[in-house]
Amino acid sequence: MDTVDVILIIAIFLLILLSAFFSATETAFSSVNKIRLKNLASGGNKKAARALKMSDNYDELLSTILVGNNIANILSSSLATVLFTKLLGNGGVTIATIIMTILVLLFGEISPKSIAKEKAEVFAMAVTPILQCFTIVLWPVNWVFKQWKKLLTKMFHLHPSGGITEEELITIVEEVESDGGLDKHEGELIRSAIEFNDLDVEDILMPRVDVIAAEEHDSVEEVAALFKEHGYSRLPVYQESIDHIIGIIHEKDFHTYVLHGDKGLADIIKEPIVVTEGTKISKLLRMLQHSKCHMAIVLDEFGGTVGIVTLEDILEELVGEIWDEHDDEQNDFSQQTDGSFVISCNANLDKILELLKIDQTYEVSTVNGWVMQELGKVPEEGDFFVIENWRVTVTKVEYRRAIEICVAMAESV
Repeated sequence: MDTVDVILIIAIFLLILLSAFFSATETAFSSVNKIRLKNLASGGNKKAARALKMSDNYDELLSTILVGNNIANILSSSLATVLFTKLLGNGGVTIATIIMTILVLLFGEISPKSIAKEKAEVFAMAVTPILQCFTIVLWPVNWVFKQWKKLLTKMFHLHPSGGITEEELITIVEEVESDGGLDKHEGELIRSAIEFNDLDVEDILMPRVDVIAAEEHDSVEEVAALFKEHGYSRLPVYQESIDHIIGIIHEKDFHTYVLHGDKGLADIIKEPIVVTEGTKISKLLRMLQHSKCHMAIVLDEFGGTVGIVTLEDILEELVGEIWDEHDDEQNDFSQQTDGSFVISCNANLDKILELLKIDQTYEVSTVNGWVMQELGKVPEEGDFFVIENWRVTVTKVEYRRAIEICVAMAESV
């Protein structure tokens, strides 16, 4: 083995190292967490800022990496062929192919990519200065590939995909939660915030039949009795019928200015906020904040009262049920020892269908509406229907509507 052979071996070794560098760099920048880099950069980390800037120009970065990697692999294979042909004759080509395939795969691809994936941000920040040099050196080649990409884009009408979708964002949250980056409560809070703008007022309103309201000509004693019996801090006030709600009275104002003052009920009635069933709760939240009001009246297309929505109802969609010291805690559903579920018919239908893993859609928003739609009539105790693997039985009825149902596996009943 002469000096030329030694030089060839050293050159092959260096080219494999270069291949490993480019392979690791490609994996690091494709796996890097940009949010983490942004946080580091905003904290004054200059290396993170440079790596983030390079990551944002990913097309040029990828061209540099691929060109460099292919040059290293092809040149190392060519030199190996020259070396083994010189040492072993014609059989050296086959030996060179086998040995270089193993070396490139093991040390130029698999090993560096595995290492870089585990420490993507650290590796990306460390190699950015070197990559910037390669980008400058390979700029003419990158320019040619950039023009080629533009040509392909025009020929095949290629367009970059849009921003991240809501479903993808929820999937990311679930993955972070499963990896331990978020606890269950934090994950639920983020998912609720993401889905918040999808909800309409009709999804969370208190229906008309459950609304407790005072008539404008009720006596002071009658209004006081309503506040005392139901424990509400606000009451709608209607004229003649609940379809004509003229305002809202606050318990504090009632006790201060009516019970212990010289004002009448009409003097403390505040004009209500009126919305439709299709109003987004995110929009209603802003309306309530702006007007410093805690309750809105929901009307249908004919001007009739559908129900009411409070600020608490909206906030509960973000943080879950809010109970105060006067509330009797109620659960939308509870699982029994036999595996069946006892479900409140005021519960949100989408949440119950998700619980039961029923993949169907309905135009109604509550369990009671679902029961009436499936039965095709006003529900009575004992009525039931079967859907997928579940038997749904009405167990409580009040005022011609279902209050509670029991859901059990169809084959077990």
